[in-house]
Amino acid sequence: MVMTVTEMTKLWTNVLKLVQTRINDAHTFETFFSNSYIYDRQGNKLYVVVHNQVSKVVIPTKYGDLVLDCLNDVQDENYEIEYIIEEDIEKNRKESSAAPVSRDKEDVSFDNNKINPELKFSNFVVGEFNKDAHKAALYVARNGGTLFNPLFIYSNSGLGKTHLLHAIGNDIKENRMPNAKILYISAYDFVEKYIKYVRAEKDAKMIKDFFKGVDVLLFDDVQFLAEKVKTEEMFFYVYQDLINNGKRIIITSDRQPNELKGLEDRLITRFTQGLTVKINDPDIDTCVEILKQKIVGSGMKIEKFDANVIYFLAEKFSRNVRELEGALNSLMFSCLNLLDEQKITMDVAIKAVSSIKGGKKIATQLNEQKIVNVVADYYNLTPSQITGKDRNGQIVLARHIAMYLIRKHLDVPLKKIGEMFGGKDHTTVMNALTKVDKELKTNIQLQDAINDLEKRISK
Repeated sequence: MVMTVTEMTKLWTNVLKLVQTRINDAHTFETFFSNSYIYDRQGNKLYVVVHNQVSKVVIPTKYGDLVLDCLNDVQDENYEIEYIIEEDIEKNRKESSAAPVSRDKEDVSFDNNKINPELKFSNFVVGEFNKDAHKAALYVARNGGTLFNPLFIYSNSGLGKTHLLHAIGNDIKENRMPNAKILYISAYDFVEKYIKYVRAEKDAKMIKDFFKGVDVLLFDDVQFLAEKVKTEEMFFYVYQDLINNGKRIIITSDRQPNELKGLEDRLITRFTQGLTVKINDPDIDTCVEILKQKIVGSGMKIEKFDANVIYFLAEKFSRNVRELEGALNSLMFSCLNLLDEQKITMDVAIKAVSSIKGGKKIATQLNEQKIVNVVADYYNLTPSQITGKDRNGQIVLARHIAMYLIRKHLDVPLKKIGEMFGGKDHTTVMNALTKVDKELKTNIQLQDAINDLEKRISK
């Protein structure tokens, strides 16, 4: 898909945050990476402008793999990076205007679309929302034949479709067909390559011949073919030829086949002949597991994070896994200067996510930990005493009040409230809520306490 300037800026900002974290040397980062930015995207290649010739040489030589790893961590596309300086841009402009393009030398090869070796089934977190897609992808990867061909996976953006495509390719290579020719390509790149063939006046038969050698086609974001008649005709030929020869095709889209507008009926009909599976919006528990896996993968310790911080991120960013990971990256970056013995608390988390899209609204919203903190302060206790298992009468009362206020103001599920307060089951939580509710009807002192607490948590 076309990447806007805003999207390129956001992507590179997130990459640089991770790069700075992993280099862990402010002087080195400032010397080579400061003021760098994505100038353009052409297919699967990003052109990154750096501020001098030294950076242009040093970054790809010494930090190239690190940057690519960071890039893969913040998005699902499989990019290459070419580093340039401002003078290169101006030089290319002059050359382009002074001489005709040598069309025969244009890059029209499909071979530079590679499978990302880091995206595997082993690091794909499975939950209720994506278990059907995962099961289908695993079946296609582990079994030959033409059953479930094509496999069509659809979902909203950022929920793991591209990860599954690469996981299928990696699994087939590692476990079943090590010599197979497996091609990952997005619809955007397919369109771009086809246009280059036409401009270079090359025979379209070259495209057809190339795809005859493909054993597994991993085709991402097929919706981008809509309204591109000539390219769609070429894809139809490629698709039909692969199917007729028993080759595997896995397709992703942002909607199910019969909702794809601008594509020919004959293509949509063929998509539905295989197996269509949907990835739904993720559930909170799965988001928690995704966050834990990312934390461990980054080299940080789970114990450094308050449990409520992980639940906070999982709940607030559960609609998009990519945004969820971005929120975690922002948090980890903001915590670089914390001492090892310091915990990453809710206050730290709220400040960290306030700078990302929608973060300010999230940061000002009432949350469970704030209520626990306010109640603890009101009764001269610590938050850990309230969420712990101490049976002291005053602590139990404060604990019940915190549960009551969380349920009343945030409508948090009983199960989650129980998890926050020492792993209590929902029946115990319900009994506590009922007890407070009943006591409020006659206990004026408790009424005053609740009113005072509600004023404090609303500030």
